[in-house]
Amino acid sequence: MPHQTLKGGRVPIRMWTDPAEVEDLALDQLRNVSALPWIEGLAVMPDVHYGKGATVGSVIAMRDAVSPAAVGVDIGCGMTAAKSALTVEDLPDDLAPLRSRLEKAIPVGRGSHKNAVDPSGLPGLKERGWYDFWKEFDDLHPAVRGRLGRARGQMGTLGGGNHFLEVCADGEGAIWLVLHSGSRNIGNELASHHIEAAQKLPHNQDLPDKDLAVFLAGTAKMDDYRRDLFWAQEYARRNRAVMMALAQGVLTRQFGEKRCGWGQIISCHHNYVAEEVYGGVELLVTRKGAIRAGGGELGIIPGSMATGTYIVRGLGNEESYNSASHGAGRRMSRNKARKSFTVDDLIAQTEGVECRKDGGVLDEIPGAYKDLESVMAAQSDLVEVVAHLRQLVCVKGG
Repeated sequence: MPHQTLKGGRVPIRMWTDPAEVEDLALDQLRNVSALPWIEGLAVMPDVHYGKGATVGSVIAMRDAVSPAAVGVDIGCGMTAAKSALTVEDLPDDLAPLRSRLEKAIPVGRGSHKNAVDPSGLPGLKERGWYDFWKEFDDLHPAVRGRLGRARGQMGTLGGGNHFLEVCADGEGAIWLVLHSGSRNIGNELASHHIEAAQKLPHNQDLPDKDLAVFLAGTAKMDDYRRDLFWAQEYARRNRAVMMALAQGVLTRQFGEKRCGWGQIISCHHNYVAEEVYGGVELLVTRKGAIRAGGGELGIIPGSMATGTYIVRGLGNEESYNSASHGAGRRMSRNKARKSFTVDDLIAQTEGVECRKDGGVLDEIPGAYKDLESVMAAQSDLVEVVAHLRQLVCVKGG
């Protein structure tokens, strides 16, 4: 659908959703962002909802500035998917043992691997440069120098909240692995240190929201943040790559390598910063709850525990800064979800999916999210659908 435009401060607010359906707090956040002195453009995705500092589902293009709180604390959070040659007919009727094996292979919640995963021992993992990647840890913010062991132990772990690992089937019955995770504790700590530092800078003291504090290009603090930011984004990408290899290993051991026939792996961040050029101007584009959807680029847009996931191809719409939504987006807070639904509701709404059905994941109930089909319809000029996946198994932490 064509986007709607709201009057902003310094730039218009381009919205791929009905403004009347966006909560007032989120609209206030968008107006605050649109008035920042460094803003060049603002695009709002159909999964938009209230967040910390900046709304989730927003694409913020700034010149010579970046807001660490707008990126968020889960730097590099995103999605990875891999298609197999397996079909629904290959799977057993009882999928509980498969879920158990996946949960055993990949720690969830706050869990870590007892021994750091050796990527060289993972079949099919094509990641390189591990020595150089870990060597760069010594250059990160001094406050995290003692976290190397924890960061290594959490490499290849899922986390909690809305993070998940799923076994899905597409419309033709082909089996996919899909996962959602980010930079774990190390990304959180790095982000928190930089957010605090930005809020103390003199040029940020008159902002309408302290969580919009920015670093400016040409300063040491900006250089430090960019170094840590891009390292954490790489950590998140590698974390998902290791998890995918571990999950593929579980299925390969059960069905055999030839039968699994793993194909292309798709990966995309949806909480991150990218250096991009629009109109001949170099910009720092922050996608907070949004994926890049450049022309022909593949992306992943999930719904909730039982509403499926879309594999999409970007249409390269520059009015959205080549972006699309990162998912369905929440329609209510976690606290409200716990108060609004019961475990029986969760059981009913996840019928047919092998997953946790207890109070520990009640805030992730499908009813707490926006309707995925409506979100997809609102961005038909941003992406085209490649495949629609439905969940068979869903692994989640607490």
